[in-house]
Amino acid sequence: MANFTEATTPPQFEDLLKKAGRSLTVVHFHAPWAPQCAQMNEVMEELAKVHQQTMFVKLEAEAVPDISEKYEITSVPTFLFFKGGKKIDRLDGAHAPELTNKVQKLASSGGGPAEPVEAPKEELNERLKKLINAAPCMLFIKGTPQEPCCGFSKQIVQIFKDHSIQYSSFDILSDEEVRQGLKTYSNWPTYPQVYVNGELIGGLDIIKELAESGELDNTCPKTVSLEQRLKSLINKFPVMLFMKGQKEGAKCGFSRQIVEIMNGTGIEYDTFDILQDEEVREGLKTYSNWPTFPQIYVKGELIGGVDIIKELKENGELESVLRGEN
Repeated sequence: MANFTEATTPPQFEDLLKKAGRSLTVVHFHAPWAPQCAQMNEVMEELAKVHQQTMFVKLEAEAVPDISEKYEITSVPTFLFFKGGKKIDRLDGAHAPELTNKVQKLASSGGGPAEPVEAPKEELNERLKKLINAAPCMLFIKGTPQEPCCGFSKQIVQIFKDHSIQYSSFDILSDEEVRQGLKTYSNWPTYPQVYVNGELIGGLDIIKELAESGELDNTCPKTVSLEQRLKSLINKFPVMLFMKGQKEGAKCGFSRQIVEIMNGTGIEYDTFDILQDEEVREGLKTYSNWPTFPQIYVKGELIGGVDIIKELKENGELESVLRGEN
């Protein structure tokens, strides 16, 4: 495929950018050992079929260290977007929908980055505060504990594992608004970041120091059983919704439907993003004997999923059930 190629040297990379001119060039900084990179290469190949005027380039990050350093490539996969030889946008992480959207916008635009829709500062700060307090110990990293996307994240996950620390995590590569906002909110410019009871502890160096001094075990909560953790989450708020995404941004149609219904009741509720915690996602299915999501709980008791909520709404019983009156 003429518009899907691989560059192996800096001169070849520069030559491709030059030949592309004002046309969009999408460069995938990848690593052959990373399965998420292989998956995104397949996405690139499909996009190349649709956007034939756009050049898609694979570039092995570790094989061209000067270029990787120049463009601050610290993890893979990372995508850079060029027009006229100049970088106009960037995407970190294996996010096929975001890559598709950026290609569509930038290929048809005159250049310049695809501007995200910014939430008001107060709204963003409220969201960050909620994320920081989502668990007694919150770890903000690149990737997930199962698949860290940088060396620092991998190290801190291993330290937590060695010390049996109980924590939840948030993948900052999945949300650029959180990634940038948290740096300002906490006045801490790098990742990973660790919070305990809503307070910033620090990054990898601080955690290493605490581990070496023996203070880490007293600073961060120790692992509790999955059952205890699930009970705690279910009872965290009178009405708890376990869904894909958050109420501000549902990530599947069923979750979106149930959020719309819940918002229409005017009753306060809290949410938990099951996509951020595989242990909770799988454990809750067994714990409640309910195999699908979303799931909604009232005062610690399972009510059901989207079908049950729809039925209750149609019968005029939803609000009384959510208030715990039935």
